[in-house]
Amino acid sequence: MASKKYKILLGIMCLFMSASYAQVGASYDVKDSSLIPAKRQPQHNEWLNNAYPFPAKPRNQWEIGLKFGVPTVFGDVPAIFPTFGVGAHVRKALGYVFSLRGQFMYGVAKGLNWKPRTAGFSQPVLAAGYKNGDVVYDNYKSTIKDFDLQGVISLNNIRFHKAKTGFSIYGIGGLGATWFKTKTNILNSSGARYDFSTIAGGVYKDRKTTKKALRNLLDGSYETDAENEGVSKSKLGSNTLVFNLQTGIGVAFRLSNKFSLGIEDVLTHPIRTDLLDGQRWQNTGVAGANQVLTPDYDTYNFFSVGLNYNIGNKAVEPLWWLNPLDYAYNELNAPRHMKFPKPVLDDADGDGVTDQFDHEPNTPAGCPVDSHGVSRDTDGDGVPDCKDKELITPTQCQPVDADGVGKCPPPACCDELGKKVDSMMKNGWGKKGCGIGDLPSVSFAARSVTLSNDAKAVLASVAEKMRNNPNCKVAVVGYGESSKAAQQLSWDRVNAVIKYLVEKEGISEDRFIFKYGQGEGDGNTVDLKDGSDEQGPNTVPAPHPNLRKKK
Repeated sequence: MASKKYKILLGIMCLFMSASYAQVGASYDVKDSSLIPAKRQPQHNEWLNNAYPFPAKPRNQWEIGLKFGVPTVFGDVPAIFPTFGVGAHVRKALGYVFSLRGQFMYGVAKGLNWKPRTAGFSQPVLAAGYKNGDVVYDNYKSTIKDFDLQGVISLNNIRFHKAKTGFSIYGIGGLGATWFKTKTNILNSSGARYDFSTIAGGVYKDRKTTKKALRNLLDGSYETDAENEGVSKSKLGSNTLVFNLQTGIGVAFRLSNKFSLGIEDVLTHPIRTDLLDGQRWQNTGVAGANQVLTPDYDTYNFFSVGLNYNIGNKAVEPLWWLNPLDYAYNELNAPRHMKFPKPVLDDADGDGVTDQFDHEPNTPAGCPVDSHGVSRDTDGDGVPDCKDKELITPTQCQPVDADGVGKCPPPACCDELGKKVDSMMKNGWGKKGCGIGDLPSVSFAARSVTLSNDAKAVLASVAEKMRNNPNCKVAVVGYGESSKAAQQLSWDRVNAVIKYLVEKEGISEDRFIFKYGQGEGDGNTVDLKDGSDEQGPNTVPAPHPNLRKKK
């Protein structure tokens, strides 16, 4: 019978385990301060401020449960079914693995031996008129109650490959008190003893036939108190009271955040009692003269199925349902609390490009670089822009000197003429018309007075020509006479060109003729012309300073 019971238990466990694998979910919000009890708030605050590595244990719910089952006594008399028992418990987790549970159980167990007894009768049987040599079939009904404090160890809530499980397997160990009262059925409804000799002539043949005959004979009244421990054991009313030890195993299936279904099997070992079934000795048949009868201490088992409910506000589920690794794995996958140090990337030359990407690790300070950390060289003459005094040197004028300045060779046909011109200029020729040639124009964006990089490159080439022709003056001409605003914008642009050539290229201010607000020209262009034959001031007050265009 016991083997069948365990097969049924295993089958039910497998059924619910297969249905519960999908019932998994994430754990609680570890940063929720409302879930932390007051005594652990200091630790929680330190953890929030990254001053302590471990989060505080949250407040978790209590579990209450009600269960129904089958109590079975393992003693001298074989158990019979059906029997009935009920239990209730309160459970509280002390950690993720260990919890304490207080449990009460009430059960009624029955037994009937299909083998006859002819000797070693108990005192109640002898008092009923049976004597050695008669045939008696041992039977009992035991009413058992116990109250126990149990330690429960969860075996599978620490999960390495999922957030949590939909079922909980746990082991049970405990101690407590058992009180019981056992009765036996040895008298019929008339108060007379049964004549068991009528069953197969007092000699048992087979279990099935004998048990059927006994059920027809016995009236199920259990009217006689079975043998008890007398004064050798404590009493609780008319019940025998003994201490007990318990071992067991169970599995709970999570139905929701509040409910779970529990299946348990708990074996209780009352301390040194052999009378749960009302029989002190083993059934040994006919007692011989030298027969020694020894006690065999009884135990009882309670197999149950129950419903559990979690209670408590501002608390997480009982900790045996939570995976303590859940927080750590989630934090590694998607950090919400980890404190990361700011990355420090070395840039030895300070050019803004980190060393691992810098193709020129020793760029001079102040030199602009490209995305690879290499000094910019706009005209490709081998001199970086930060040292190049001639930003755009024509290819035909290269190679250049250390300052990036090239020397353009004159055309072969004009070499002799150039020498004559140089000689004439040295002798003072060219005061009116110096031969500087055509000069480029400078373009501005609409409504802007700011020189672009291209404009600065153009002015650098103008400055070089002026340095090579020291007797030349240059007229800087701006256009726009249609309105006061146009005249002022023209003035600002002429002023920007002259100021750049003076301050950035080092050309003397008295070599310029300031002309603005001219007609018949492009308003967004400033022309530079040979002004050696012209007269005019090199500075002019702003015509309408209140209309000046801000850069």
